[in-house]
Amino acid sequence: MTARTAGRALRPAGRAAALAVAATAVVFTATELLPGDAGELRTAGRASDEDVAAERERLGLDRPAAVRYLDWLYGLVRGDLGRSLAGGKPVATLFAERLPATAVLVVAALAVTVLLTATALTVAYLRGGRGGSAATGLAAVPQPVHAAVLGAVLAGLLGWLPPVSLLPPGGSPLADPRLLVLPALTLALPSAAFATVLLRGALADTLRRPHVADARLRGLPAPLVLHRHVLPFLYAPALQVTALLTGGLVAGTALAETLFGYPGTGQLLVSAVAVRDVPVIQAAALLPAAVLLLGMLLADLADRRTTAPGDPGPSVAAAGRTA
Repeated sequence: MTARTAGRALRPAGRAAALAVAATAVVFTATELLPGDAGELRTAGRASDEDVAAERERLGLDRPAAVRYLDWLYGLVRGDLGRSLAGGKPVATLFAERLPATAVLVVAALAVTVLLTATALTVAYLRGGRGGSAATGLAAVPQPVHAAVLGAVLAGLLGWLPPVSLLPPGGSPLADPRLLVLPALTLALPSAAFATVLLRGALADTLRRPHVADARLRGLPAPLVLHRHVLPFLYAPALQVTALLTGGLVAGTALAETLFGYPGTGQLLVSAVAVRDVPVIQAAALLPAAVLLLGMLLADLADRRTTAPGDPGPSVAAAGRTA
């Protein structure tokens, strides 16, 4: 490996590391801006100001914000997420109980997202890159609306699915896959619409390339043109969009899990916010950012390995402009 090649590989890693540090600063600042803290909420209305101050000191909340941030950052580097202020359990233990359920939900939602996006883009390809207004409309619909409609139709009207995912903490959703359907669809529908909007622009750019037009004029079958001349130019933006969507799906679990009673890390985040359990909030909020940064780093590295010099191909940014 030459020095130039090594430098090209290290640049994305350095950028990801810098963004990771920035993400920790944003997460910490956001938790600082929450009204009240664990010490105040646990003693409010039942203790004097001196007792509140003593509770805040016991929890370490009386230290300067900069000191607490550096202490948290040092713990992250060592793999220590801290302890819950509510129950005293290690945050890593709480996540170990909930993370498998969330991981299954995210994988299921991502699989449905990829399937729906691939179907929509295939239809767009057969139509010459035209259309897509339905995807734009679905992408603009808030996630709670998707959840309400899906629950009303699939659980209420048709009775095919349970309205809530009554899974005990630590239990496997694979024991009853029906519990995954409503939260997975709630996450997947807007994600697939968003991905279609982004990648439709990249598809339209690719279809305007001379070699694609030439292949069509020569009468090559549409599946062959798609496989040989179109898909190679969509790999890089597809990887970037997949990384973006995966981080978004992890972040979106908070709402979906709360609405359907699914006991994952998203529901843990919501309950932690209610009692200002800062270490749990910080870990849960940092998780989607870490997934997104890791995915974007892998997509960037893969793009640098597969993209020919002088031909960067369509990117997510270009896709957004075209869309």
